[in-house]
Amino acid sequence: MAGNNVSHAVNKTRRRFLPNLQQVSLMSDALGCVLKLRVCTKALRSVEHRGGLDAFLVKAKDVELSSKALKFKKRVLAAD
Repeated sequence: MAGNNVSHAVNKTRRRFLPNLQQVSLMSDALGCVLKLRVCTKALRSVEHRGGLDAFLVKAKDVELSSKALKFKKRVLAAD
């Protein structure tokens, strides 16, 4: 997304709105290991809301996940 920074003098300069990405370590109960992912804070809230990483991956559509997350999803489904 793009927009403008507007100063007190109403000067406008172009800017970009970037996602708030964080490097996090999430515990997988099914795999029994810690997975390191780079996710936005909105996704972290969704993981907590759905009941953990395993539940989030199982419920998520394949189109919504990155290639790394798809590999974890397949490992979680195979472990169940």
